[in-house]
Amino acid sequence: MASSSETFFRREERAREQVSLPAPMFNRCQLLLNHAATAHVFVPVRTMQFQAVIDADEVIFVDSLGYAVENGHGGRLIVLAWQFTAHEPRDSLTAPVPIEVVYYGQERHETHRRLMSEFPKSLDSYEERLREGLRENRAATVLPFTRQK
Repeated sequence: MASSSETFFRREERAREQVSLPAPMFNRCQLLLNHAATAHVFVPVRTMQFQAVIDADEVIFVDSLGYAVENGHGGRLIVLAWQFTAHEPRDSLTAPVPIEVVYYGQERHETHRRLMSEFPKSLDSYEERLREGLRENRAATVLPFTRQK
């Protein structure tokens, strides 16, 4: 299986809010990570032209059209992230999971709200491709991005 790596840039934080992620969505992300060949799972959110990258600490969302180069590295810009705030064991697998939504671009609550609707559908499509035999071996590198657009 071939391996590839993608680079993502984390711009300066513009806003942050605390919300809860529904347990089924969080659980699906954790299951995908547990069965992944690498520490990252890449899920296209085609309806929004985004890509989600799931790792143990967060889910980052990047605009597939937002590309930048800094210090000789090229990569896509992170639009927002769902950062998992609690790493202790949960009392219930059905309880919502506290997260922080971190906004790095002009996008605000409307983008997050839309992702809450579209991301589960994207997970459905991704899981279907896994059942059909799709396996990826991709890694992600997140770098700071100091220049603002």
